[in-house]
Amino acid sequence: MLGMDHPQHVVHLEHDGKVLLVDDSGEGPHEAVKGRVIESPTLRFPTPVELSAMGIEWTSKRTVSLTDVHPDVRVDFGYPAIAWPSHWPWKDDLISDNAVHPVARESVYRTIHRVVSKVIVTDADGMVLMGRVARGHFVGMWTLPGGYLDHDEHPAAGCVREAMEEFGLSIHLTDTAPVVTQRVFDERGLSFLSFTYTARSATRPEVTIEPSEIAEAGWFTPGEALRRAVSHFDATALRTHVERS
Repeated sequence: MLGMDHPQHVVHLEHDGKVLLVDDSGEGPHEAVKGRVIESPTLRFPTPVELSAMGIEWTSKRTVSLTDVHPDVRVDFGYPAIAWPSHWPWKDDLISDNAVHPVARESVYRTIHRVVSKVIVTDADGMVLMGRVARGHFVGMWTLPGGYLDHDEHPAAGCVREAMEEFGLSIHLTDTAPVVTQRVFDERGLSFLSFTYTARSATRPEVTIEPSEIAEAGWFTPGEALRRAVSHFDATALRTHVERS
């Protein structure tokens, strides 16, 4: 049971890891307590009117839909025009505090980057390796080797691991300066951050695909690889690769 009545329009203000929480009367800030368990939530994000009453000016960066968490709720994500608010709670503290309304907890969760690492593997002739995906976001489409990072894994290590898992390739990165791309793709506000490296081979390495992940492997010219790329991150990295070639 959600307990407190929730306003239709609230503001997720964040400043270097600090967020603003108010009570049902719009008073705050209030602290979050990790691991706190109570019957129903008592804390939430403030409304624009409540922020105005507090004298806090802010800039909206985007609107996030959380109607899947609570019907008809709009959350504006923004930055306050104030000095760093040391008295506000850390966003990491409110995740496990069920005194905080699920809308606020979900909004914080959705604003954490999802990080992926990819790699452009080329053979002696400059042909680019791609895989036709068997599962996940791009089933049936062609993508570069790569995927989500494991916890506490460096992006450079992540794409090497993914190349081995998906294609049976032991690769060595040619450069340590990846193409870095960030994008929010839909109204949920999930932010994806991608690192794409390059690994050039003196031969055409033998590929052994993992069929649960990759349905088919193929080698394409950089231009053809770019035309086949459906991922924004792949296309951006391949475009840079073509321009550098």
